[in-house]
Amino acid sequence: MRLLKVFVAVMFVPLLVLPLVVSRSASSQTIAQAPTGFDGKTNGLTDQAAFDADRKAFEERDEIADGLGPVYNAQSCSECHQSPITGGISQVTVLRAGHRDRAGNFVEAPGGSLVHDRAIDARLQEVVTPEEDIRSFRTSLNVLGDGFVEAIDDNTLVDIARNQPRQSGGLINGQVIRVPVLEAPGITRVGRFGWKNQHASLMSFSADAYLNEIGITSFLLPQENTSWGRSVANFDSVPDVEDTDNDIEIFTRFMRATQAPSRDEMLAATPEARAGAQIFNQIGCAICHVPNIVTAPAGTSFNGGAFIVPPALGSKMIHPYSDFLLHDVGTGDGIVQNGGPSTANKLRTPPLWGLRTRNRFMHDGLLLTYDEAIRRHRGEAGQVIQRFNQLTEPQRGQLIRFLRSL
Repeated sequence: MRLLKVFVAVMFVPLLVLPLVVSRSASSQTIAQAPTGFDGKTNGLTDQAAFDADRKAFEERDEIADGLGPVYNAQSCSECHQSPITGGISQVTVLRAGHRDRAGNFVEAPGGSLVHDRAIDARLQEVVTPEEDIRSFRTSLNVLGDGFVEAIDDNTLVDIARNQPRQSGGLINGQVIRVPVLEAPGITRVGRFGWKNQHASLMSFSADAYLNEIGITSFLLPQENTSWGRSVANFDSVPDVEDTDNDIEIFTRFMRATQAPSRDEMLAATPEARAGAQIFNQIGCAICHVPNIVTAPAGTSFNGGAFIVPPALGSKMIHPYSDFLLHDVGTGDGIVQNGGPSTANKLRTPPLWGLRTRNRFMHDGLLLTYDEAIRRHRGEAGQVIQRFNQLTEPQRGQLIRFLRSL
């Protein structure tokens, strides 16, 4: 699908322009805003009763009798996605590890780069060895509004990436990677979920999280994890496939039906926050943290035909403050997943919608203030940070005020 791009020039730095990417079919009519809120209501994909039932499944704790583990990180989806409501973020982190071989290639730890924090038997507990000297924590991500993210056309993200060098004088160039869609064998799509863009569909994401975070096998991922490369068969009493109720389909439907995170409208309306929004655009933050994206029209087929964009998600304006691309901003963790060696030190631009619900920032959650998080940026964001450092104290205060409204 061809895309129509509307560019809005800004005054502060002549090079910078902000992309509003709109499909031709969507641009011929009034574009509706995606519903937002932290009130636990459906976005209209399902009715409220069905949404509440799906939410309860998302919150349900799995026990050993259900197939929990044998190695795992959590007992329910909501354990890692819960603030301020089910589907939001949390303080929970996961651990990734690996090393480089003599040729400099990343090699994941035995059994995979994800190192599980828990096990149903003490003999199975995974512990990082000295050889695995590439290590990183990853914070839990917000999944609210992810149905709209899944409904973004691949070409929209490709187009954003294509225009970033022009906007930044060639310094910023988001990487697009195509990843397998588990529910459509042989099909790939532009990645957009996870810190490494390792997934493109919410069904794939659900199956991955159910196996790797909770230890429940499904029809998409029917094989158990190992414990640091060792078989867990002698400790696993529940036959695979363990997801006999196809919970991954329920999790997918729940996430698709969530509203996008809402802003603090009272704070956003203050003169300070409005000025901060202009500064955010002017110094170049919005090149990667894209404020406005329009989803594909209803009826568009994605994920090899497994996902047809419904009216509740189609042709909706969202404000994610992300380009959903991989960038090297000097904070990369060295881990390689679906994207190949070039992605080792790159991370997905984290969406800033719902930022006000977090108090630990960056991929590893190690920073506690907005100012610290901004100043940690390097690499592709180096020139943007130079402009940030040139702001006056009142201007930086306005920018922080704006961020606090997201």
